[in-house]
Order: sequence, then C-alpha cells, then structure tokens
Amino acid sequence: ICYSFCTLLGRMKAVTTWQDRIPEHNGGKFAVQDIAYRPDGTQLIAAVGVRVLVYAAADSAAGDPIHSLKGHKDTVYCVAYSRDGKRFASGGADKMVIIWTPKAEGILKYSHSDSIQCLAYNPVTQQLASVTAWDFGLWSPEQKSVSKHKVTSKVLSCAWTNDGQHLALGHFNGVISIRTKAGDEKLSMKRSAPVWTLTWNPSREEAFDILAVGCWDQTLSFYHLSSKQIGRDRNLGFDPCCVSYFSTGEYLLIGGSDKKVSLWTKEGVRLSNITEADDWVWCVAQRPKLNFVAMGTNDGLIATYQLVFSTVHGLYQDQYAYRDYMTDVVIQQLVTEKKLRIRCKDYVKKIAIYRDRLAVQLPDRVMIYELGYDDGYEMKHKLKERIAKKLECNLLVVTSNHVVLCHDKKLILYNFAGVWLREWVLESGIRYIKVVGGPVECEALIVGLRNGTVSKIFIDNTFPIFLVKLESPVRCLDLSASRSKLAVVDENQNCIVYRLDTKEMLFQESNACSIAWNSEYEDMLCFSGSAGLSIKTGNFPVHQQKLLGFVVGFKGSKIFCLHFVSMHTIDVPQSASLYRYLEQKDYTSAYRIACLGVTENDWRMLAMQALADLNFPIARKAFIRIRDVRYIEFLDQIALERRCPGSDDRIFLAEILAYQGKYAEAAQLFVKIGQEKKAIEMYADLKLWDKAKEICPDDENLRDLIRRQARWAEETGAHRDASSLWLAAGDPIKAITLMGENGWLTRLIEVCRQLNKTEVQAIQLCGQYFKKHNVHAYGKEAYEKIGDMKSLMQLHVDMQKWDEAFRLLDTAQGLANVSDVFLPYAEWLALNDKFDEAQEAYKKACRPQEAQKMVEQLACNGVIERRYNSASTYYCKLANENLRLVLTENLSNEEKTTRLARFRDARRKSEIYYAYHFLHRYSEMPFSPTDPVNLFNMSRWLLMNIGSDCPYGVSKLVIVLAMAKLAKQLDTFKLARTAYEKLQKYVIPKNLIDELDISAIEVRSKPFTDKEELLPMCYRCSFSNPLLNDNHDGCAQCLHPFVRSFLTFDHLPLVQFELASDIELDEAISILTSNTRVGRKKGDAEWKEHQADGVQTLTFTGNDPHDMLSLENECGMNLNDPFTRQLMALDFHGANRQYQPVVVDRDTLKQMKRDEIFIVSWSKKTKEGRDISIKEQEDKLPSDLKVRFYRNIVPDLPVTLCNNCNHFFMEEDYEFESLKKGGCPFCGAADSKTT
Repeated sequence: ICYSFCTLLGRMKAVTTWQDRIPEHNGGKFAVQDIAYRPDGTQLIAAVGVRVLVYAAADSAAGDPIHSLKGHKDTVYCVAYSRDGKRFASGGADKMVIIWTPKAEGILKYSHSDSIQCLAYNPVTQQLASVTAWDFGLWSPEQKSVSKHKVTSKVLSCAWTNDGQHLALGHFNGVISIRTKAGDEKLSMKRSAPVWTLTWNPSREEAFDILAVGCWDQTLSFYHLSSKQIGRDRNLGFDPCCVSYFSTGEYLLIGGSDKKVSLWTKEGVRLSNITEADDWVWCVAQRPKLNFVAMGTNDGLIATYQLVFSTVHGLYQDQYAYRDYMTDVVIQQLVTEKKLRIRCKDYVKKIAIYRDRLAVQLPDRVMIYELGYDDGYEMKHKLKERIAKKLECNLLVVTSNHVVLCHDKKLILYNFAGVWLREWVLESGIRYIKVVGGPVECEALIVGLRNGTVSKIFIDNTFPIFLVKLESPVRCLDLSASRSKLAVVDENQNCIVYRLDTKEMLFQESNACSIAWNSEYEDMLCFSGSAGLSIKTGNFPVHQQKLLGFVVGFKGSKIFCLHFVSMHTIDVPQSASLYRYLEQKDYTSAYRIACLGVTENDWRMLAMQALADLNFPIARKAFIRIRDVRYIEFLDQIALERRCPGSDDRIFLAEILAYQGKYAEAAQLFVKIGQEKKAIEMYADLKLWDKAKEICPDDENLRDLIRRQARWAEETGAHRDASSLWLAAGDPIKAITLMGENGWLTRLIEVCRQLNKTEVQAIQLCGQYFKKHNVHAYGKEAYEKIGDMKSLMQLHVDMQKWDEAFRLLDTAQGLANVSDVFLPYAEWLALNDKFDEAQEAYKKACRPQEAQKMVEQLACNGVIERRYNSASTYYCKLANENLRLVLTENLSNEEKTTRLARFRDARRKSEIYYAYHFLHRYSEMPFSPTDPVNLFNMSRWLLMNIGSDCPYGVSKLVIVLAMAKLAKQLDTFKLARTAYEKLQKYVIPKNLIDELDISAIEVRSKPFTDKEELLPMCYRCSFSNPLLNDNHDGCAQCLHPFVRSFLTFDHLPLVQFELASDIELDEAISILTSNTRVGRKKGDAEWKEHQADGVQTLTFTGNDPHDMLSLENECGMNLNDPFTRQLMALDFHGANRQYQPVVVDRDTLKQMKRDEIFIVSWSKKTKEGRDISIKEQEDKLPSDLKVRFYRNIVPDLPVTLCNNCNHFFMEEDYEFESLKKGGCPFCGAADSKTT
C-alpha cells in the first residue's frame, strides 16, 4: 500500500531563528567577514569591522549579544575557535593575531608582516595556523615564539585534516599546498583560478581525508590527501566565498556571489537553497551537531536558520521505503528489519512503492526499480526503467507498469516509458490516494476528495466509480482484505466503516486520525488518535491502548506506526479478541485470531477449551502450534479409536479428564462404564499405587501391578523397596540382582538361607554376588548348600584362597582341572613378584611356554631398567630351562637345534650381563665396593668375549672407559694407552672429553709397559700372556682357553683334558670316583723354625716324606706326575699351530687325585625324579656341551664348581658370597658346589 502522505512532505524548510543587522557608520555598511561557532554550540563569534562580536547561540537567549571586543586597529578578517572551546583567535588588516578567552579577555597577541587572511585551529592540539599574503605562522601554547614559513603567493584560505597532521593552504595563484604540522610542504595541486575557500570533511567514518575546494572559476572540486581528484569539477554558476561541512560530514553549505546559502551533499550534489540575501554571502557555518545554520553577508547581516528536513517515504504492506541523506533511498523490511540502500546520487523528491516496484522522483527524471531477493533471502534491486522527464506533481503512486501523478483535481497516467496514457479530472481536490491491488495493468486506485467523495478508479478505465459520500473532507481511508468493507476517517476525526455492496454504515467511532485494515483478517481494523490505539474486531467492543504517532499499516499482529519522521513496528497480541470468541465458543474464528499472534498461554487456553467441547480438529491445530507432543499423540489416538465401530465418547471424555488432571473424576467414569483396567493404567502411570490396588478386581492383576510398581521403584532408584516388591511378586532373581548390585550382603545372605535348595539358579546368583563383593564365607556357604563344587573351586581361585583350592583339588578329584588352579596361581605369584614360585606353578599347570615367556620378559625388563644382575639371573634360568627341554623331552631335530641356540644365547647374555653389572655400577656410583683388580679383570674379559655382537643395553664405551681408568690406576700403562686409543672411536659425552684428554696425555708420559704381576700366566704352558688378547680369552701360545672365576674374573689353575678313545665316559667317571688318593690340603703342611749365626729362618714342609722329594717346576707343578710330564711334552711351535688338548689314558687317570679333578656335565636329573643315564643324556648334546674334565694344577688354590650353572670360583670367595646371598654368586642355586 502506497500512502499519499509520503510524497506530501518532500521539501526541506529553513526557519529563521534570529538575525542581527550591523548598523551603518558614516553612511557605510560593515561587512561580516567571518563567523565561527564554539565547539559546544553555545556561542557564535563574528568578525565585523574592527570588532569581534560574541552572540549567545543556545536556547531562548539565542541571538543576544554578549561581548563586543575591541582589540584590533583595523578590519578583522577572520576568527577561529580552539577544539576545546577554551579560547578563540581573531586576525585582521592590522597584521595582528589576538588570542581571547571565553570571558572576552585577550591573553596573547603576535604579529605578521602583512594582513591576516585566515585562521585555523588544529582539531587535535592547541596549534594555531595564521596565514598572510607572504607567509604563514604556526603557534601553540608550548612554543615561546611563532614558527613562520614563507610562501610564493598570497594565501586566501587554510584548513587542518581531522588527525591534525596536515594543513591545506589555498593560494591566489590557484595552488593548493599540503603542509605537515611542522610547516614543510608535502605535495601540491594546481587550479586555474584563486582558491578562495577550502575545508576538510570532518567525518571520521570516511576511509580517507577528503578536501572540498571552492575556486573563483565558479567550480567546486574534491581531492584526496594524496592530491588525487575525486570525480569531476562541479559547476556552481557563481563565485564561492565560503564552503563549510556539517559536523557529521554528510552535507555542505556554500555561500558566495549568488547571494544565497545553498545545501549540497558531501559528493557535491545540490539539494536546495536555505536562504537568499541582499548581498554577497561571505561566511556560513553550522551549529555543531544541530540543524542550525548561521551566515554573514557583505551588507552586515548575521542570521541563523533552523533546517527542517521533511520525510519522504512510502509503505506497501511490510515494505517501508524512505529517503536518507536527501539522495539515498532505504527499503526496510519492517518484520525482519533487513535493509537495502539505493544511492541515487541526486536530490530525491518523492517515493512510491507497490509490490516489487519502487518509483523515485528526482529533479529531472523518475527512476523505476525492481525489488527482489537473492538465494540468501537478502534484498536486492535493479534499475528497470528510467523516465527522462521533469514531472511535477503533488502526489506520486506506482503500479506494476505505470506511474500516476496527482495535480490537485487531476490524475495523469504514464507508462514506464514516459508515455502519457490517460488522465482523470475529478470534481474536487484529491486528499488521499492509494493503490488497492488488482491484475497487472488493471490495478485499482481508491481516492478520497476534499468534498468527502470516495471513488474507485481502475487504471484501464476512463470513468471513476463512486463509492460513498461523506459530509466533510476525507482525511484517510482503507479497504478490507476482501475489498468488501471501506473504512474512512474524515476531517472531523470520525472513523466510519461501510459495507460497499449495500452502502450500509457498519460502525462509527470518534477521535480517529488514521485507519488501517488487518491485511490477514477480514473483520479486524485499527485506528489511532488522541495518543491512543483502538482495535475493532467483528462486533465486539473496541480494545484500546496507548500509542504515540499514527497508524499506517496493520498485518497480522504487527501494527506499523509513524511517529514524527521514524517508522516503528508494534506487536499487538490478539488476546482480547481471542477471549471474546472463546466466550461465544466460536472456535473457528478464535483459531483464525490466534494465528495472527497470541501468547503460548492463549494457544493452550484455546486448545483446552476446544478439547473440553470435543472440537478435536481445532484442539489438535492449537496443540501443534505450541508443540505439545503429548496432547497431539493423545488426539491422534482418539482419532484412530473414533474410526472404530462402537466407540464410546464417554471413554474419550474420561481420558480428557485424566489428561486435564481430574484423575478422581476420570477413574469414577472409567469404573462406571466398566473400564477398570483403564483406571488402573491411569493410576499406575501416575504412580498412585495404593489407589490402583483399591480398584484391582483379582490377585493376578494385583501381582502384575506389584511387578509394575517394582519396575518403577527400580527405575527411580528406590532399589531397596524394589527388591522387597520383587520378592512379594514371587521373582527372587530380580530381587537378588538388586541386592547384589547395591551390596546389601546381610540381606542377601538372609534371602539365600530362606531359599529352597531346588532354586539352584537363584542360589548360584547369590554366590556370584558374594564373590563379586569379596565375601568368601557367604559364597562358600551358598555353593555348599547346593553342592556346586565346581563353582566353589572357581570361588577359591578367584578370591585367591589357594590353600582351600589345593585342599579341594585333592579331595574332589575330577571336578577341576589342575591347570585351572595352578595357572591363575602362577599368574598371582608373578603379580606379587614371586617369579621362581610362579615358574614352578606354570610347570605344574603344564604351561612351560608361559613360564619361559615370563622369564624372558623379566630378563628384558632387567636390561631395560638397568638391573643387569637380575637380567643375568633370569637369562641363566632361561638357558637352564632350554637345556632341560633338550635333555628331557623328545624334540625334533629342528626344535632341538632351536632350543640349543637359545641356550647358548641366553648363557652368553647371562655371563656378559653379570660382569657388566659391576662395571655399570662402577661407572654410575662414585665409590664401588668391588676390588679394582676384579673390575679390571671383568673389563678385559668383556672386551675379549663380546666381539661384534654386543647385547642390548651393554655399552662398549662404558667397558673401555672403565678399563682405561683401572689400567691407569693399576700402573698397566701399555693397556691404558691402548684403551685411550680405542676411546677415540666412540662418541664421548661432553662432560668427559676434557678429563679423558688429560688422562690420555698423562698415560703417554708413563712407560709403555704393564705391571708383570698382573700379566696372566698360562697354567698349561707357563707362558706370560698380554693383558688383552683380541683373538680369544685364552693363552696366546698354546691356545688353551682360560677358565675364570666368576667372582674375581681371574683365570684359575685349571687345565682341560680329554679321555683316550678307548675309555668310555662311565668307566672314566667310575675310575675317578673310586680313586682314594687325595691331594694335600693347606692344613697338612707345617712351619719349622731355625736359628743360626744370628739369622732366624722359617721352612714350610709337608708331612709326607715323598712330597719332600718331589720335583716342582716354577708353577708349583709336580714333575714326577705323568699328567705334568705330558703337559711338558706338548709342542706349541709347529707350523699349523692349533689347540692340542691333553689326552689321558687309564694309567694317568688312575694316578690323578680325586679332589683335583672337576667334571663339568650338563646332564641333570629330570623334574619327575626318574634318572636318565649320563650316556643317554650325552647323546642328546652337541660336542661343545658334552662332559668336560679339568684338573687343578695348583692344589694349594682350592677351586669350587657350581653344578647348576657350571661356573668355577675360588673356594674362599664362593663360601663368603654364598653366606651373603644364600647360594651361588652367579645363579643363586644353593648346595650345588663341587670342591
């Protein structure tokens, strides 16, 4: 709907607020050279003659003179206010600049060499710029003097940028100079005429600074700060004397030789004239932040005007178009608040909107736009047509393809091409016109005339159609949605409603100034007047509420109200009309009213009342509106049941009563019509169990109800009550489940004891919960009650009652598998760090693989955690286990080979980790309890045995570094130098580099020899070997492998020998074990003392005279012994030098002493206790693992052999360590030595 008033308020008005004309003096007039407002707008200063006049500018005192300041001796040309309003300045022809306070006190004065042309205060600081014909000055309160700068041409105008960083100067020769705040020229522009006035746009919303320039070539131009011109020059048609922006930067004021003050847009589009004077206008200024304009003329007139910007707008349904900034059109969706701006870049005179058409009248043309929406429901527009004619009219309306212009009594129709089509001449002046819709090119207009006539005009028909005639002029009118009713407001503020087909007056009300029908409801209209809003619905009384403004549109529950120049949307609930229709039980009309917009409570009221009156369709629609799914489903159920034959409305009424909370009435009705189950169901849903039980007709229904109550108690968390209810309902399993889950064990055992033995499932469930809560006694009692020994065994195992499990395993044969007990027992032992017992338990459970995996994991963990002694122990056990499987199990050749390889690898790692443990501790700890000589032997042994295959976790750097330090400490400088040379191949930690470099230098200063007593001597060939042998850990001459003590790692006096080919192993062992000869012990010798010639001597002798005669070599070996003679007879210097083992015959074997011989055998006794012959076991072993024989060459050094790990030790060392550790120092086995 396009309202006509939107085009009646199209022009801006200027109202004179005050003016003052300067009196003539000696027949001459004083020109007003310049004016300026104080920043807060309370004062106006003017340069008039030799004085500075100060006027009040605010409120009722506006225009009253305050001061007339005398300080200049000649004409004052310019004035300017500082940004804070605390001072202003004036300058004139007397070449002086005076700084004034608001109290009219001059506080400072300084001079130039020529008259002052212009003044400008910096908008950021207190800096003042003053310009003359030859220079310009910059002064601020902080400066002691004025900074002056020469110019090449007379300066006519000046202005600062918004940020106060640049100053623009306009010269007489047309140059525009841009200066910094220090006075230096940054750039310049050239015009063809004097630059009389210039100013910067004060708006801080602009992306860049814009300079407006007025030249005396009668042009207005705009420039960027970068000197780039914006657009083309605007031809003014007169010489501009002053250009001034509004404080918002949206408009320009220009005055000059045309004797007018005109209003322009910031882009340079002329809008209108504000006023016209009798002489040139020298100065013009806007009062800050207000629509007041002051001007000063050449004939001495000072005047101020208030600008009243009229509203130009249009409305169609919820689309509102209005003029903004005089040149833009904004289309606003009043419901969604979305906006669309159309920049016309010209003065907008009138606006009309209809459907998707927008007509905008500009001074010389009419623009037709097409409105629409994009995919994102955002408004868009495009130019459809342009009528390039200057069309004058009072009112403007637009249809789909035409525009209609109103001239008093005449209506003229044009198409969008600007072609005149037809016109209508009416009997009186037109007061109101609007488009009321219709087909395209057949739209209808409704027109209200000054004589009270209301007519309808179709644009394709020449003849108007008379509707009604009023007694007074028409002020406003509107048609209902179906066009069957007409509402008119006359000049006497009477609102009259007619029925058009009968011309009957339906309604009349006073105090109305505007009216609008609801576009979505036929029988509803609203009208405004006397600061109130009245809503008329059907035949009901008028509903009133307060309202500022007047109504221009009504859609649904939204009323569009125009208050002064702004449009507001008011939400009006339709509750009052709804209540009236409900009182009359007119649910159809009530629903239509509710659809316009009511609260959720109103919808619920409508739904409930319709439901109570069994109006199910309306009730369902209302419940859908408020999204009450419960009632919607209820109504859907009723709809299905009503389709069935024999349905009873009394049942539906009872269900409605139940849904409305009237439960007692609903139950009575259900019982009355024989529907007790529905009553029980209702009370059960409400959890009113006692009332439901009162209605139950028999015991079966009562038990079902109890079960339902128990389920509800369980769902709500009342498990104790639920368990009692389940027991009462005869379902003990569910009761036991609740008790068990909640841990009510005392109550659970009571129930278990009360149960009959035949209820096996329930008692087993009790036992399971007892086990879950770790109550072994109750669980045992439950399983014993039903004789479930298998579950009892599992209870013992799960609760780790191993003694009882083993007793039950012994007594209840066949009820449980041995592995079912010992396997979890082994796992429990492993978790409690009882790994040896766990290994045995795995074996009892027939799971040797699990035992082996556990040992392997423990060994790996020891290496990772740097517990190398533990890793050594577990690798030793792993080696023994692999060898045991080879000896005792019937393995395939491939599996036997794999097991033997694992044995060798595990044994090698156990030995290496054992020795490396001491070196690692030596490298990590500041003090080591191990003897340095022993550590030295360990480092040599590791280097000679590791080779290229270094086990994980073992660092050769640690070994070599320890050997280097120990060799230096023990004075084996040759080996120390070798070790330090080896260290050059490794990456040394930074904190050790300097220390090692110093130590290496110190070693090089020592003799290149090793201490002789530390050189290892071979007990087989008596050869002194080097400390480090790269080939193997043995003699470098005879190649005999050294047999080392696995405590000191010194080599022992043991020589390996082999049996002659004709001697069987069992025979040799029999000979050795039956031999009664025993070697001499330490305690068998004695000391004898002799004194002669003052010398005391001690002699060490044995008891056997034969021993006294025995011959001994330098190693202490008996040369009369056949084994010793055989050693001496061996040749070690042959061309193909290889290791030659000593071979003994029967005689030599019989000559050997029993305690000097050690038999290293890997043959063991099986786990089952059955003996396997040595021969049988030896056949399963490879040659390197068969029985080996060793002889102690030096019996005075007793040696011990561990039969478990087959490692040798010095007897004293072994006994001392076994006392501390309780077994072998290497493998930990107790009572396994052979001496």
